[in-house]
Amino acid sequence: MKIKLISVPIKNPKKLNLIFGQSHFIKTVEDLHEALVSSASEIKFGLAFSEASGDCLIRTSGNDEALIKLAVENLIKISAGHTFLIFLDNAFPINVLPAVKNLSEVCNIYCASSNPIEVIIAETKQGRGVLGVVDGYKPKGIEGKKDKENRFNLLRKFGYKLSSK
Repeated sequence: MKIKLISVPIKNPKKLNLIFGQSHFIKTVEDLHEALVSSASEIKFGLAFSEASGDCLIRTSGNDEALIKLAVENLIKISAGHTFLIFLDNAFPINVLPAVKNLSEVCNIYCASSNPIEVIIAETKQGRGVLGVVDGYKPKGIEGKKDKENRFNLLRKFGYKLSSK
């Protein structure tokens, strides 16, 4: 059996946050939609889900047409069954990931990031499967004292940690 390895970069011109994962059922589209709007009241999002059986359609939902279109465009290039891609605006993955992961049909989250992403695909005669992702860049060093202070302050600026003052 011949396997072809492919790297598919995710097009994300505005460096939006995205969630890329795997699920197993057509119900995913509606459940993801409900989980997202229930988790962040001001969220804008577009999602696409690639069926792996039956009609094998890319199913869509969301509340922002441009984000839906971006999710579809990328999922067409990935073309791996039972994968989903969500682009977020006015929310961060940290706001919605617990609800997304808690859905009974979600099997795996490959990444949640605004970094440049490459999806590593294995292609066979049957179809395509995701082997993993390249999320961002390789490390450039180890954080020092000033880097730790910056991290500490950034988390408090965003409201994810309480101020120690």
